[in-house]
Amino acid sequence: MSKFLFSLLFFLLIGVNAFAQPTTYPRNDIAFSPTNCYAFTNATIVASSAQTFTNATLVIRNGIIIALGTAVVIPSDALVTNLMGKYIYPSFIDCNSDYGIPARQPVAPFNFNFGQSKMVATNKGAYSWNEAIHPEYDASKTFMVNDDKAKALRSNGFGVVLTHNPDGIARGTGAVVTLQADKENLVMLNPKASAHYSFNKGSSTQDYPNSAMGSVALLRQTYYDAQWYKTKPTSEGTNISLQAFNELQSLPQFFECNDKWTDLRANTLAKEFNQNYIYIGGTNEYQRIADIKDTKARFVLPLNFPLAPDVEDPNDTRFIALSELKNWELAPTNLAAFASNGIAFSITSNGLKDAATFMPNLRKAIQNGLTEAAALDALTITPATYLGMQAQLGSLQVGKLANFLITSNTLFNPTNTIYQNWIQGKQNKLTADGFTDYRGTYNLTVGQQPMQLLLSGEALKPTAKLIIAKDTLKPDFKITDNTINLTYSTKADSSKPNRFSGINLGNSFKGTGTLANGNWVGIIGVKVLSKPDNYTQINKTDTVKKELTKNPTTLSPINYPFTGYGWLLAPIQQTILFTNATVWTSEKAGKLLNTDVLVSAGKILAIGKNLDASKYQNVIKIDATNKHLSAGIIDEHSHIALFAVNECSQTVTAETRMGDVVNPDDVNIYRQLSGGVTMSHLLHGSCNTIGGQTQLIKLRWGTTAEKMKMEGWPGFIKFALGENVKRSSSDQNNRYPDTRMGVEQVLDDAFTRARDYEKLGANKRRDLELDALVEILNNKRFITCHSYVQSEIVALMRIAEKNKFKVNTFTHILEGYKVADKMKQHGVAASTFSDWWAYKMEVQDAIPQNAGIMNALGINVAINSDDAEMARRLNHEAAKIVKYSGVTETDALNMVTINPATMLQVGNRTGSIKVGKDADLVLWSDSPLSIYAKAEKTMVDGIIYFDRDADKVKQQEIAKEKTRLVQKIIAAKKGGEKMGSAAPTFSQELECEDDHSHGKTLYDRLKQRSAIKTTTTTQDDN
Repeated sequence: MSKFLFSLLFFLLIGVNAFAQPTTYPRNDIAFSPTNCYAFTNATIVASSAQTFTNATLVIRNGIIIALGTAVVIPSDALVTNLMGKYIYPSFIDCNSDYGIPARQPVAPFNFNFGQSKMVATNKGAYSWNEAIHPEYDASKTFMVNDDKAKALRSNGFGVVLTHNPDGIARGTGAVVTLQADKENLVMLNPKASAHYSFNKGSSTQDYPNSAMGSVALLRQTYYDAQWYKTKPTSEGTNISLQAFNELQSLPQFFECNDKWTDLRANTLAKEFNQNYIYIGGTNEYQRIADIKDTKARFVLPLNFPLAPDVEDPNDTRFIALSELKNWELAPTNLAAFASNGIAFSITSNGLKDAATFMPNLRKAIQNGLTEAAALDALTITPATYLGMQAQLGSLQVGKLANFLITSNTLFNPTNTIYQNWIQGKQNKLTADGFTDYRGTYNLTVGQQPMQLLLSGEALKPTAKLIIAKDTLKPDFKITDNTINLTYSTKADSSKPNRFSGINLGNSFKGTGTLANGNWVGIIGVKVLSKPDNYTQINKTDTVKKELTKNPTTLSPINYPFTGYGWLLAPIQQTILFTNATVWTSEKAGKLLNTDVLVSAGKILAIGKNLDASKYQNVIKIDATNKHLSAGIIDEHSHIALFAVNECSQTVTAETRMGDVVNPDDVNIYRQLSGGVTMSHLLHGSCNTIGGQTQLIKLRWGTTAEKMKMEGWPGFIKFALGENVKRSSSDQNNRYPDTRMGVEQVLDDAFTRARDYEKLGANKRRDLELDALVEILNNKRFITCHSYVQSEIVALMRIAEKNKFKVNTFTHILEGYKVADKMKQHGVAASTFSDWWAYKMEVQDAIPQNAGIMNALGINVAINSDDAEMARRLNHEAAKIVKYSGVTETDALNMVTINPATMLQVGNRTGSIKVGKDADLVLWSDSPLSIYAKAEKTMVDGIIYFDRDADKVKQQEIAKEKTRLVQKIIAAKKGGEKMGSAAPTFSQELECEDDHSHGKTLYDRLKQRSAIKTTTTTQDDN
């Protein structure tokens, strides 16, 4: 019988003594069959977190538990071990391992500025078109016992692991294997136990995907392809990958995330396809534990807590984010947060650089609130349940596998030693030190001379006294698992030692040696008293003493989002009356002097003089005398709050969605609120002709990605023309197109394919790329297009007119003044810079009067940023149009309020101060177009998300909290804790032309532009 068939039969045979079956391995020696029955007596047996037996006996036979309790009859053939004073626990199960799987080397993400594209997969056969999708991978067929890794896992208490290939997006199946390295024993309990996924393309050398949003899109498309494959026409043939993908849907589904936001991103996909993923989490979910709980998902959590950054150098400390310091302190509370919120989780040792840190880190989690019972469950019964193997694993019960640990103390006690790890009834000795307590009194006979040996002190290093007649000596004595060594000199002849060695027999020992006179004699020692005169606990150095010290109760508070400028208590909607303000309505009414605005339930209720708000309760009155109130600024072209900006691998990536990669923790959200921005249009970059679907967000600082998204928004998509698309910066480019003519043909071809796709009807294979293009054709999705050169601008309008739709927005559009009449005729809006020019060849003809000229012709014009720093002062960018083109101040402000709202199809809901609209407002200290203007309060949906007075208090709190954490880290370093890197933490700032993996930090940009050598911008809030 093959090993794999034997594995499949294992569970059927448990009840009929499965391990009594003869081995399938041939022998090359005399057959030796030791007893397969063992009894362990007088132990404290922790069968599970809910059941403990004292002075109990465990009996196993042929790898199965056959008896357990305090009144057990020991079989006559059992080999009995007395475990007085020791403990037995179930061994651990790890649901996230790559044990025994051949390693694959990851490759660096594709950089679109250099090198040649690799479009086609190299794998041969009827497999997926993409190398990152390989659900046909079967871990059981590549698994090989790895003695070294098995030993490391066993030393931490693990007996069984779920192993899989941690490579790619659809990774195939995992296998449940034991860590018993003896090939004569069954090592594979379930060859197809699970299915595995991630958003990491792994070792695939294919370009697509090269971003997080591309990975999401690829997996989403694979689900749709697999659904179609079930009912595909027979003429389509066999696709091994899709067939395997469908077959593994009945298995437990594990999704590697490693981060709170990736957990939630994967959960959005799970809802779309009705999946019940078990998430391989990270160490930061505590920062969003309520949202994690709402997923109702199960998790596997690591113990790879971050090292403290070395902060002794104040110059290094200055640029380390407060969030990084806070995470060092709070990451060990992650498991306790799961437990206290009733979220199911197991524990994995995966991710630890040093296996020896597993138990210390687990004890650190216990010191930070995790109960020992929850920890034991997470290592035993919970992972067994995940795998559907709770009838065989996870606790000590009759009929289950004999997988257990023998320990010196309670499992998580810092003084505890795991002596043995029994797997499938086979003993694995981890250490013999201290397993037998040798301390006590021994009667010795050396030759014919009687004497006494007294062993006391520590169990691992007992101290010895030797009594000969009336003399008390201090001999050198060593005893290990199997041998003893004794050397002593008598007072009568102190210069000549008597030396002996022998064999340890438990409560006795015997051996031979030489006396001082050179005669050989025997030595016999018999233990007559087991109560040492000086009993102490096992000493494991000062580190143990430090572990026993509980953490102080004062820990860094959890902010939402997890930055210095996050909220301890989220702001709420209130009824607010702004009185006596200069109100810039961005409506026909223009600018109203000495006017009141009443806001309640997130809406603008009334506008006028001397408004009466007495009928409302708890009204907050804000005196706006000599101040200005405007609608919130809307940035039509932004790349803040994103984990990625470009999917550059293909020239058409309409299937990707910026909504899949929104980053709510980006401090630029808060910074832009401080500049009066209330809404941002998050665009894909400009590296391909048809990029990804855009996402409109309100800057609801502290909420999740899903809650930031604008509700009921019709949806846009990013197109691009010119140098970026044809990759003028690379002389090795092999991705079509290479010319502006080619860009036009890509567009024409894309819409031709979309028309043909639409005609196929409802039974076609769903193509997410073409779905987006069909939405454009049917005026359900709108285009915003990166553009510079007039010829290309006109070409896109002609393609749109040919296909009977309109381009919604040309963004950048620095040659718009040349074709403004044609744009007006087409009905397209323009979102442009105020005065950017000469930063590359295709903007040489840019002029600062561009916005004014288009505005004069009746084109809806907005001023955008495409830059996180510029977005904080879009009011000043709008003011430049007054300078350059002489437009009115109200028209200029409209270019960052109602105009972008209108072009984004939300002008009926926001963008101006009008009764019934969303209360997205900014209170300015001066005219919003003045260089002296400061946003004093910024409101979104009637919630004040930025308050300049409150910001001053927050800055003081940040400084105080950072000082506390720095001092704590310095103390930890002095106490011997290992430190990590003190590299500066800067927020990533993305622009149109940034590759997802090459976004520049503010620090990078300052160096690149040679503005200043060092920045004084605080990074504490990153």
